[in-house]
Amino acid sequence: MTRPLAVLAVDDEAPALDELIYLLSGHPLVGNVYGAADANAALRELAERRIDALFLDINMPGLSGLELASVLGNFSNPPAVVFVTAHEDKAVAAFEVGATDYLLKPLRRERLDEAVRRVVNARAAEPAPTEESDEVIPVELAGLTQLVRRDSIGWVEADGDYARLHSSTGSHLVRIPLSTLETRWRNQGFQRVHRSYLVALQLVTGVRTTDSGVFVQIRANGASPAVELPVSRRQTRELRDRLIRDPMRSYRPGGDEH
Repeated sequence: MTRPLAVLAVDDEAPALDELIYLLSGHPLVGNVYGAADANAALRELAERRIDALFLDINMPGLSGLELASVLGNFSNPPAVVFVTAHEDKAVAAFEVGATDYLLKPLRRERLDEAVRRVVNARAAEPAPTEESDEVIPVELAGLTQLVRRDSIGWVEADGDYARLHSSTGSHLVRIPLSTLETRWRNQGFQRVHRSYLVALQLVTGVRTTDSGVFVQIRANGASPAVELPVSRRQTRELRDRLIRDPMRSYRPGGDEH
């Protein structure tokens, strides 16, 4: 791995978190370092940006570090996990959930250096993620963290700096701009059709042209009839082109379009 690591430090104790961020920030193999005070905050960070490794406390309110590491196992390309804890007796459980390393507090710089090198070596040995790998998006509802598979999402709606995912499991608000998802998912069969909408091409059932504009029809979430969303003039041609050539779609031109 040639680029510097993007690292997320997670600890519910502010002094410990500050020290961990400080030590990681000074490492020559580490680029960006982010911080989170609990597992839910960590999941939000993971949804918003690419993270190569978590340096993670074990005992935290809500989801523990071990539980968070188990959740990460559902990700298509999970970050490496290094536990940083004062508890010697959790090492076996930590490695059972796939930890790359296990550091004891108080931290020693040379031991942290070794952990970073292990992360770099582990990431370099991993195969590159394939386009077939399906992403999961962590969402929070009433204090519960739920994982939404990308292939269950029919369309995404802009909501200020947030995005609302419309999936087979319901509607979920996430703190990710629509433009970010557009870039991330374009090669996974999604198309921006309007400044407010991103759609899954495989769930498009038709394109309808009227005097008032162009509309794309999507059958998702068990909805019947299909949901209809507006298509902006500047996106119409690219949408039609992708519907014809995109191998991930189930749409058949000519059947529903009129």
